[in-house]
Amino acid sequence: MLDELRCESCTSSAVALDAEQTRLLLTELEGWHMLERDGIPQLEKVYTFKNYKLAWAFANKVSELAEGEFHHPSLLLEWGKVTVTWWSHAIKGLHQNDFICAAKCDQVLL
Repeated sequence: MLDELRCESCTSSAVALDAEQTRLLLTELEGWHMLERDGIPQLEKVYTFKNYKLAWAFANKVSELAEGEFHHPSLLLEWGKVTVTWWSHAIKGLHQNDFICAAKCDQVLL
């Protein structure tokens, strides 16, 4: 399971996942979708909450997770909603690390 793995060091020499690898890993996640911004494939999910305080607490937990994995997402915190977007900046694409962290985000809710 992805949430049991640890991120590995990802340098600019790492190879981004191809379409088939991405498709297979995406099947292991629930509610996540692929999008492309400025030509860079990204993995994104919107989490909803009853209020701002709960959304804020979740964003803080994701931040702690990211720091622990040394892999950092884009977080958009709004009233009752947090949008989490993962991609690997060094390779301008998706790496297994992005899917590991996405799975771990879902575990933060439990």
